[in-house]
Amino acid sequence: MNFEVLQEYGPRMLAGLVVTLELVAISIVCGALLAVPIALGRMSRNKLVSRIAFAYVYAVRGTPLLAQTFLVYYGAGQFRPELQAVGLWWLFKDAFFCCVLTFTLNTAAYQAEIYRGAILAVPRGQSEAAMSLGLTPRAIFRMVVAPQAMLLALRPLGNEIILMIKGSSVAAIVTVFDLMGVTRLAYSRTFDFQVYLWAAVLYLVMVEIIRRVWDHLEHRLTRHIRHA
Repeated sequence: MNFEVLQEYGPRMLAGLVVTLELVAISIVCGALLAVPIALGRMSRNKLVSRIAFAYVYAVRGTPLLAQTFLVYYGAGQFRPELQAVGLWWLFKDAFFCCVLTFTLNTAAYQAEIYRGAILAVPRGQSEAAMSLGLTPRAIFRMVVAPQAMLLALRPLGNEIILMIKGSSVAAIVTVFDLMGVTRLAYSRTFDFQVYLWAAVLYLVMVEIIRRVWDHLEHRLTRHIRHA
């Protein structure tokens, strides 16, 4: 092990790790807020709304995250005058914010399908029983369907977070100094392949922490089901 390289670039890799966590956390939260209306749109009886939501999900899930990142980061420059006119160029000229936007749109499509599948998986008898009590459709969804759907969606959401952590490495290609970005910089200056090994270990640690936290959360939230 080259301790000189580790001493020089180790702190910078940890700083890059923080950037990766910030990027993923913001994207997951914003994506969740966007995913709920998309999921409801997919299940809407309005054909126009349903088709628009389907087209969005189909396009995002059917194209690589790297291509989407390039489209946002490099494509935005083609519309610089228009973006400056509406005061949005400050966002699109920054690689970090471009990645946040891209990752948010990407994870929103996947989370929308997770939510939609979870909602459809709730037994219809639950809604029928609530209707027999005189609850409104909105109250049935809020108090009966949504809580059960969230429990069903918990495990797939954990997988989506893990996939986003690993997928966030594409941000390095558009000059974001996240964990992989710092690793590429370190390798370009030292030509020591060990820096990629250290990066892999850090990614593995992040994934393992998320896995354990998610297992604990699922265990806590579903204890009433297991004890029934």
